[in-house]
Amino acid sequence: MINIGIIGGSGYTGVELLRLLLPRTDVHVNFISSRANTGTRVDAMFASLRGYTDLAFSDPDIVASAECDLVFFATPNGTAMQQAAVLLERGIKIVDLSADFRIKDVNVWEKWYGMQHASPSLIEQAVYGLPEIHRSAIKNAQLVANPGCYPTTVQLGFLPLLEKNLVHTDSLIADAKSGVTGAGRGANVAMLLAEAGDNFKAYGVAGHRHLPEIEQGLAQINGGPVSLTFTPHLLPLIRGIHSTLYAKLKAPLDLQALYEERFSDEAFVDVLPEGVFPETRTVRGTNFCRLSVCQPQGRDTVVIMAVEDNLVKGAAGQAIQNMNLMLGFDESAGLQQPALLP
Repeated sequence: MINIGIIGGSGYTGVELLRLLLPRTDVHVNFISSRANTGTRVDAMFASLRGYTDLAFSDPDIVASAECDLVFFATPNGTAMQQAAVLLERGIKIVDLSADFRIKDVNVWEKWYGMQHASPSLIEQAVYGLPEIHRSAIKNAQLVANPGCYPTTVQLGFLPLLEKNLVHTDSLIADAKSGVTGAGRGANVAMLLAEAGDNFKAYGVAGHRHLPEIEQGLAQINGGPVSLTFTPHLLPLIRGIHSTLYAKLKAPLDLQALYEERFSDEAFVDVLPEGVFPETRTVRGTNFCRLSVCQPQGRDTVVIMAVEDNLVKGAAGQAIQNMNLMLGFDESAGLQQPALLP
């Protein structure tokens, strides 16, 4: 039996990891931490998990002594980089759901995240955990940097076009929207129902910290620099992301065939039939990213639409997909639930 630890288990991503992991028989969650809730039973905080676990939250500082084969960090930025080295020295694999190891240039990371990096030597070792691109490297990784929620939809959406150098890369646009759980479970006036409900707004327009992560990934796919205009918005939804992407084609092509061929072997990327457009409710609770692609009026602008559940394919589900690869399980194990409707 593979033992799993979760550091930072009291947030939305932590409880989503538990929802997906606890029913499995091939792994066992034997450690979960929350500094503020140490000693509290998990099912006392999350009644949805009653009957699935008798764990109580522990102090995260004792994780190094826990018998874990792999540890998820579902913590705020700046936490995993403090503890990762000790766990790796003990041979414990890590999937970090924060941004601590996503950006390869430490100076860029420190600029966007406003703190000094505590483990810059580990950044190069970390594998970026987007399986549709880095599957082979993930299988052999000790430390995986799980992608951000917005970066997942944007990179998957542009992937087939950039791989084959089919669009101009100096004017890419990502118009993205997320539900309120993307902001986490902490108290935040802007996320109150009376503030976020019946409302729609952009934020981070001058510069969002997911931008360098997205541009880094797109540049790696493209084999050269790209320029992206990225505008995130807040939707009055609990969970879900909808990203609408725009690029200028270099020449006419069969976009539908291109996308269907590229993702034909990907378990969690669903290319919709021509003329069908994705909805966030069709991925609620699932690890799917659903895509559609079109060329309005037959002009040279390609429009890609991508939806995902920000807590699953955008966070916990993708982290488990990475765990499956790292531990030699079937990549789809524990992630085959259909969407929740209505």
